[in-house]
Amino acid sequence: MVTSPSSASSLAVSDVPRIVPVIQVPMRWAQALRSCSAAAMIAVAAMFLHLPPPAALPGAGFLAVAFYRLRHPRTVVKAGMGARLGAASGLLCSMFLGIVLGVAATVPEIRAKLHEQMLEAIEKAASRSGDSQVQAAMEALKTPEGLAMMMFVAAVFFILLATLGGALGGALLSRRDRT
Repeated sequence: MVTSPSSASSLAVSDVPRIVPVIQVPMRWAQALRSCSAAAMIAVAAMFLHLPPPAALPGAGFLAVAFYRLRHPRTVVKAGMGARLGAASGLLCSMFLGIVLGVAATVPEIRAKLHEQMLEAIEKAASRSGDSQVQAAMEALKTPEGLAMMMFVAAVFFILLATLGGALGGALLSRRDRT
């Protein structure tokens, strides 16, 4: 159907759909790191209070999203942006924990106690498995190289869990913006 110029002029302004431009605003990392570091500090404190890392780290990612939204209430944080905030909080969390443990390891009594606890945990994990390859891998963890590898794997684990928490926080908290 072809409309004539006279019928087009009879349309009211309210009949024309409004197009609202959406501008993708990049994340302000300098400000985002404040939210991520606060969330990471809370997670490290929770881990020192015996909250297991699989619970504390997704919480750090979720809190990073919540804190960022508090600072920037007009910014919509979706799952992807939440995942980036969570990853940053996981990285900061592993760094803060590494710094605290590094400083604690300078005290000889604490270093001996940390080393003993680590060896007990490795022995306990090795005793659960009768596989000789698992026991050999656990023995390899007792070396300085094994300890470095374990710290690297722990940092990756921290980042992944916090990323999941941040993505979940972005997805759940962005739903609130839609309603």
